[in-house]
Amino acid sequence: MRTLITAVAVVAAMQTPASAEPLPEGSADHYAGSEIAKHEGWDRADVDPPLDGKVPGMDVSSHQKDVNWQDSWNKGARFAYIKATEGVTYKNPFFAQQYNGSYEVGMIRGAYHFALPDRADGVAQANHFVDNGGGWSADGKTLPPALDMEYNPYGETCYGMNQELMTKWVVEFSNRVFERTKRYPMIYTSTSWWNKCVGGSVKFGDNNPLWVARYGDHLDHPGALPAGFEFHTIWQWKAAGLFPGDQNIFNGKADQLLRIATG
Repeated sequence: MRTLITAVAVVAAMQTPASAEPLPEGSADHYAGSEIAKHEGWDRADVDPPLDGKVPGMDVSSHQKDVNWQDSWNKGARFAYIKATEGVTYKNPFFAQQYNGSYEVGMIRGAYHFALPDRADGVAQANHFVDNGGGWSADGKTLPPALDMEYNPYGETCYGMNQELMTKWVVEFSNRVFERTKRYPMIYTSTSWWNKCVGGSVKFGDNNPLWVARYGDHLDHPGALPAGFEFHTIWQWKAAGLFPGDQNIFNGKADQLLRIATG
């Protein structure tokens, strides 16, 4: 078994994230890429990138409510990520319909957590995630749990944390998910946000698959990748399109996607 990630050049004793004001009522419902689109833009030519045998997929949250999974399957979606949690209190009220419905039509699916690193430490948020849909089993139908790291919806871009503290937070979350599920989480992010707020002191790509968001004009690749990653597993290439929610491409063929799901 691989050893847990050890943070390099990170302060040994991380200060607890500062206590923040309670979240506004009705908030904590941010989807993967919602803040990336606001800060980096999401417009691109209405042209599908060449698949070359790669697998199309989607990701959804409570914004899509009850999803017609059979329709998405018929249109070609073969995998999906579903938002499960955010911070340490929010749970997607449509999670069961979305997570079970995608499974029932034949998709390989997984759950993701929208991180709020200034609200609670990585262990607490990992526990909230795993307890509320972020588990994993080697059934060939479940993608690794995913961690959504992006711009702060409530304030300062990097949540008031420097790169050392943010790196330590991601390490703690990742290690706790591994301890509980035996899979390191997929990391969802954009290159711009990650390089500013996390940096490359830890090579997360050694253990954590990359789900990268890039909505620019690269029709066949997502451009430069975040520090610490040499290749991407999933590319979120468009914020809306053929399928409900965001549009994704798995960087491989169907048999490789199946191997990801079986561990």
